[in-house]
Amino acid sequence: MKRNFTDLALAILRIGASVMMLTHGIPKIERLFAETIEFPDPLGVGVATSLTLVIIGEVIAPIFVLIGFRTKLAAIFPIITMLVAFFFVHLNDPIGKQEKAILFFIMFLTILLSGPGKYAIDKK
Repeated sequence: MKRNFTDLALAILRIGASVMMLTHGIPKIERLFAETIEFPDPLGVGVATSLTLVIIGEVIAPIFVLIGFRTKLAAIFPIITMLVAFFFVHLNDPIGKQEKAILFFIMFLTILLSGPGKYAIDKK
């Protein structure tokens, strides 16, 4: 009997990547409500806007990916966030600082390309 664990692997990837991304994003929510927002503005859209976009990419979208709702669409936001983090924020940093952005980019790109698997709200 052949067993296919692809859907289980996709669920593990989806849930694992999202939970790990949330550990980076949730602490940033507090910064949004600080009296003076201190955050990089690599695209020149304003500090508050940059932070809001990062919160969408690191908190809101990963929650959607975590539960498997509109997974492919939601995966685009962390992908863009990690590309900006790599190319605009950490490009000149040592590989140890770049590594997280690269790994998150790879995980969410894989989710975008493969979909959520059958253990997701999208498949109900």
